[in-house]
Amino acid sequence: MKPILEELYLGRLYPLEQIVPQDPEFHSVNQKKSDLVKILETKLSAEDDQALEELLDLDCQASVMEAYTSFEYGFKLGALMMLEILGGKKELTDGKDKLSELG
Repeated sequence: MKPILEELYLGRLYPLEQIVPQDPEFHSVNQKKSDLVKILETKLSAEDDQALEELLDLDCQASVMEAYTSFEYGFKLGALMMLEILGGKKELTDGKDKLSELG
């Protein structure tokens, strides 16, 4: 695996495109949504079909915003965890093992 910073710098890291839910039900749910939209499109007037398309576009935009917020939160949480972990490195090297104090 190449260093993450190198992949990011060279433009080869695309979290938005690479994050795909691993839940097996994810694809089933998306297929059901797609099937339902196709059914609705055949039954709606042109004006209502336009409204449906706008609704789907807005839903997609909201999903991207939500995914970004989750990504940002997870990234910051991970960074804070690393700072906390690395901050405890001195305690471990000084012989002050906090883990042994807990148990």
